[in-house]
Amino acid sequence: MDEQYSPAVRRCRRPQYVDAEGVDHRPIIINVGNFNKPTKDNPSLLSMDDVETLFHEFGHALHGLMSKATYKTLSGTNTPRDFVELPSQFMENYCYEPQILKTYAFHYQTGEVMPQELIDKINAAKKFNQGFVETELLSASILDMDYHELTNCDTIDVNAFEAASMEKMHMIPEIIVRYRSTFYNHIFTTGYEAGYYSYTWAAVLDADAFAAFKETGDILNPEVAKRFRHLLEQGGTRDAQDLYLEFRGKNADPKYLLQRKGFID
Repeated sequence: MDEQYSPAVRRCRRPQYVDAEGVDHRPIIINVGNFNKPTKDNPSLLSMDDVETLFHEFGHALHGLMSKATYKTLSGTNTPRDFVELPSQFMENYCYEPQILKTYAFHYQTGEVMPQELIDKINAAKKFNQGFVETELLSASILDMDYHELTNCDTIDVNAFEAASMEKMHMIPEIIVRYRSTFYNHIFTTGYEAGYYSYTWAAVLDADAFAAFKETGDILNPEVAKRFRHLLEQGGTRDAQDLYLEFRGKNADPKYLLQRKGFID
């Protein structure tokens, strides 16, 4: 979830590490929410976007909490940028699952569990306009790469450069990049420089990882969960691709992301 727009942000107050005496210092991680406050007459109610953000940031927290590394610099979420969003985006899958929705989505007045008809509508709506959304994301990723291929920025005209990048991609006027260059914070100050593509690649991984659970007929399958926990425990101590192959037994298949977005059956 993009932190500058996110109503919840994970903060690691103490990373996990093992000191010179062999003591494992467990992490302290806080998820800070900036959701709607309750009023005098009504409780604080979360939108589905808020819930998705909550699950997303909890995924980052789990990555840190499960860590079993030796060094702080390799523990928890200290992984390559195109891997760090896997646990967070993976957790987003659960908040839309009927089995999970029925454990938290209750009517605040009647206590009635969310009806299946409404659950179906929510999941159908998730596929609306995904072609537009994906084009936004990929064009932003390419624009990011274009900027980082520059060898000299002394005389750059930002608007002209952005327009040229869009022209090269054959973008139509109705679809522009997700962020205009003048407020594209990710590519300048957040550590995602030349790495905005990582959100989309992590989506391929998270959809494939969730499929590992779905294929067993149990989205809470303990054996698959044990393998995924092992992946989380390693932090950045091992090559991310090797970790994923160990968990899944094969390379990630993009078809699961395409199915989730409604592009294929």
